[in-house]
Amino acid sequence: MVPQPDHQPISYGFLFILFFSSIISAKYACELTERSSLMSFSLSLSSPPLNWTSVDCCQWEGITCDQDGLVTQLLLPSKGLKGGIFPSSLANLTHLTHLNLSHNLLYGSLNQTGFFSSLNSLEILDLSSNLLSGELPASLPSRNVIRMVDLSSNHLHGEIPSSFFQQAWNLTSFSVGNNTLTGSIPSSICLHSSPSIRLLDFSFNKFSGNIFPGLGACSKLQVFRAGYNNISGLLPDDIYNASTLEEITLPRNSLYGAIGERIANLTNLTILDLQSNGLSGLLPASIGKLSKLKLMFLQFNNLQGSLPPSLMNCTNLVELNLGLNLFEGNISTLDFSKLVKLTEIDLGHNNFTGFWPVSLYSCKSLKAIRLSKNNLEVQIQPEILSLQFLSFLSISYTRLTNATGAIKILMGCKSLKVLLLSSSFYLGEEIPALDNMDDFDGFQNLQMLDLSNCKLSGQIPAWLSKLKKLEVLILNFNRITGPIPSWLGTLPRLFVVALGSNQISGEIPKELFRLPMLVSEKTAVQVDDDVLELPIYTSTNGTLLQYKLSYFPRVLDIRNNSISGSIPIEIGQLQLLQILYLNMNNFSGTIPEQISNLKNLEGLDLSMNHLSGDIPSSLASLSFLKSFNVSYNDLQGSIPTGTQLQSFNASAFEGNSKLCGAPLPNECHPKNGPDAEHKNNQDVDNGHQILWFELSVVLGFIVGFLGVCCSLLFNNTWRYRYFQFLDNVQHKLYLMQRKLRRVRVDRQLQDQVQVSNQRPEVNSSNLYSDTDGKNWSEIATLTSHNAAKPPPFNDPTKEDPYASLGTEEEIFFDTSNIEGGEIQTQDLRFTGN
Repeated sequence: MVPQPDHQPISYGFLFILFFSSIISAKYACELTERSSLMSFSLSLSSPPLNWTSVDCCQWEGITCDQDGLVTQLLLPSKGLKGGIFPSSLANLTHLTHLNLSHNLLYGSLNQTGFFSSLNSLEILDLSSNLLSGELPASLPSRNVIRMVDLSSNHLHGEIPSSFFQQAWNLTSFSVGNNTLTGSIPSSICLHSSPSIRLLDFSFNKFSGNIFPGLGACSKLQVFRAGYNNISGLLPDDIYNASTLEEITLPRNSLYGAIGERIANLTNLTILDLQSNGLSGLLPASIGKLSKLKLMFLQFNNLQGSLPPSLMNCTNLVELNLGLNLFEGNISTLDFSKLVKLTEIDLGHNNFTGFWPVSLYSCKSLKAIRLSKNNLEVQIQPEILSLQFLSFLSISYTRLTNATGAIKILMGCKSLKVLLLSSSFYLGEEIPALDNMDDFDGFQNLQMLDLSNCKLSGQIPAWLSKLKKLEVLILNFNRITGPIPSWLGTLPRLFVVALGSNQISGEIPKELFRLPMLVSEKTAVQVDDDVLELPIYTSTNGTLLQYKLSYFPRVLDIRNNSISGSIPIEIGQLQLLQILYLNMNNFSGTIPEQISNLKNLEGLDLSMNHLSGDIPSSLASLSFLKSFNVSYNDLQGSIPTGTQLQSFNASAFEGNSKLCGAPLPNECHPKNGPDAEHKNNQDVDNGHQILWFELSVVLGFIVGFLGVCCSLLFNNTWRYRYFQFLDNVQHKLYLMQRKLRRVRVDRQLQDQVQVSNQRPEVNSSNLYSDTDGKNWSEIATLTSHNAAKPPPFNDPTKEDPYASLGTEEEIFFDTSNIEGGEIQTQDLRFTGN
């Protein structure tokens, strides 16, 4: 028998190795106290549960340990965690260096526990985008080692304690943006505590007061953000000492004074955003030394003087916005050809003179140009076709000639989406029409067209029927004649139809009530909700910057024309319509009940027509209705009681002699009973008297008529002068009618319209008066240009974009406010920019 080898020593050795390795692995496993702390934190969360089931907590999601099994990193961003953030157990993670619980739904106060004081090793703290509340604690955790703190987008309030940054020597980034913190900006942070700071973000809070000196001591500061606060005073001069600065962002405050010449020291600056303040003075001549500058936003200030030629040395500029200031000078002398990287330029709403800068054609990357509301002569040249990426063009309120030539050239801009030419063509030209429609391929990407207040005559051009992407069409305040074409109702994306204050006649085509974007959500096509390169300024109680056409309400405005016939019952199909203006026309018949189907309607104006019958009680179901007017018709009966209609001012119902009930002063009388019978008997007697009177009038008229006719028949001179007299009378009656119509509208709007004078809102007079010089968008002269300290702007990111719809330069859709039961109508205003 062959002896078997002895494997016993090998087996024992293998077991010894396994045992030794298990001891080693146990050494690096999660510490029991650390595991217990993490489990307590997990159990405190309401949802969703963390998948922490294994024995070794160092293997759990979001957990990192050191070689001693101590937790050093807890990283659980964007996990949908809900619950309190700081149970006492979490404070036991004393070796934690990185804590990131951002973008969750965690609540609690940083000041209620001793959490901060126990985390002596913390270097990175990111609790942004949660629901944290309360005040900041007296000091930062791990003062000597903390490097980054991000508490932005929470509900923190109160002031930043003076001791908060003490001994935070290594702090490089601090962000508390988008809270409700108050007090002053801690600008002395680098003088006493954190000389290594690189980023400071205090934006979107309620900080106030001046920015005190101290930022100049931040020798490593690269980003300083404090926009959308209530900061006032001058820019601190020592900020120009922080030569490492790459970004200064202070929009929408109340800063005033001039931009100092020493800004040339900031040679690393790439972003300068001081928009929406009260800055004045000249743009520094040394601005050209900022050769790295990419974004310059100085709009909505009081800056004045000519643009320094050195500005053209900022050859890295990508976006330049100097709109809504007091700049002047001849811009055609500036050489923009050096700005080869420029994609957006906004010089609108200034006092520039001269011609269209031909050198702009050299900026081949341009996507957006706004030169509106300047004293410019503009002649569209074929060279504009070289700007292949141009999608936004606004040259409203300039002086354009040759409407047909200009439109035909612009049709070749294949990328053009927004074209604003309001109040530009001033020679009374005919609206461009094309002979050959079969080969038409222009404006194929156009989404918004504004040709309002251009004194254009002729009919609505047929080439508009080819614009399948058109969403907003504004032709108000022209001299357009003829009927509304039926093909207008076939445009698949159109939701704003503005044809008011023209000479359009005929009846409304029923096809107009089939617009897919206004009928229902099912028929509305999926449109590209593109962000515009430049904003459309909207204004009611503040200024909003609308970057999407979808933010505007759905509108049908055909007011102040000569449209006749009844209001078709098909109007009830436009269930998505928000504003309907049919006033100042020749509509007859009754108000159709189907209007009550327009459940989204916010503004309804049927005034100054020949409508008769009762006001349908079903209109009370329009729960979103904010403006309403049926004045100066032939309506009768009682105003529906117990409804929202009675909350409107009496002027909304005046001019209807047979209309009664609140809010009108005349009460409705009962229709039955003894009083009614007595009244009927009186009516019979009065009827006989009226009949005899009418017969006598008719006989007298016949005798007089025959006498006049015989005289005219036999006397040529008398006949000529008679008909000349009739023409003069007819003309004077027409002029008196138009004048009376205007006076009524002016008086009505003066009683109803309340327009805020807060800058940068517009000075709005009656935008709907029948004058040649005004249109939807015209009255946009800025107020408070000479104010040294304008009030702070409302924050557009914190407002509902649908709550305030009005435009300051392109298109105004001001809805109405009801205060104290009295409506203040802020009409639908389209402006040209």
